Amino acid sequence: MMKETVNSSVRAILTNYLEQSNHRKTPERFAVLDTVYQFDRSFSIQELSESLEKAKFHVSRATLYNTLKLLLKLRLVVCHRLEEGTKYEASYGTDNHCHQVCTVCGKVKEISVPNIVKEVNETHLRRFRKEGFTLYIYGTCSTCQAKITRKRNKNLGIIK
Repeated sequence: MMKETVNSSVRAILTNYLEQSNHRKTPERFAVLDTVYQFDRSFSIQELSESLEKAKFHVSRATLYNTLKLLLKLRLVVCHRLEEGTKYEASYGTDNHCHQVCTVCGKVKEISVPNIVKEVNETHLRRFRKEGFTLYIYGTCSTCQAKITRKRNKNLGIIK
């Protein structure tokens, strides 16, 4: 989807929810939403806060957490609980997430595995309606593998 279409769609979802729930449509909520959808990767609360500060928009930590909680409820954001901490990711229009996670550096990369998506989508679960899924594949990325190999070779005296 085009970025402008996604941004207007997620803003409309948030606006509709706030109006129907009689909540205030604050500039902070929309600033957080817009910033979330500017990331092209997963991010931490700290990275979100820094991005907002860089844009000269101060938002309290409580507002960040409360807004992310609301965006999670609306399924506009997904939460990943990883070894190095909690990461968030914009999720509008994508119900199925497959990620590879490096257990050394913590890098998370969304990957395409159509066979797995197809199998999960075709799986019938009794008395349960699927809405989406997230798959994590843990391992070591090529950058970390190379560093480990160089360090091991150096320690063995193979490389000087």
